Amino acid sequence: MKRHFVLFFLIFSSIYVHAQNSVVGVWKTIDDKTGKVKSHMEIYKKGDKYYGKVLKVIDSEAPQNPICQNCEGKFKDQPIIGLEIMWGLEKDGDEYENGTILDPEKGKTYKCKIWLDENDPNKLNVRGYVLFLYRTQIWERLNS
Repeated sequence: MKRHFVLFFLIFSSIYVHAQNSVVGVWKTIDDKTGKVKSHMEIYKKGDKYYGKVLKVIDSEAPQNPICQNCEGKFKDQPIIGLEIMWGLEKDGDEYENGTILDPEKGKTYKCKIWLDENDPNKLNVRGYVLFLYRTQIWERLNS
């Protein structure tokens, strides 16, 4: 009986650690300029790539049903809630690279890469960049 308990504990522990070391899940986006929570994002895997969509807009200054007013093309005037704003990320070691991210406020897309903080797997570095110019936000895992 003791051996079964130890085996169960080891399996459960490894699943928990793996889940905490994955970017898949729900994250609070935090504006790097104001420090305010802006939204809840879900990052998920489809095939071999990773994507992110907006689940909830928290920003008190946002309209009740925000749309992507400044966006162009297929994103123009689309509801932000449910909108896939991060796509095509590929896992490369501890980083997820070669993706694209949309800033719905500015309506611009940027190359994107993300990675978990090496000291805290509940913090996610999200970097959007053009050439050598970049901006990095730190998102926090939303514990449900």
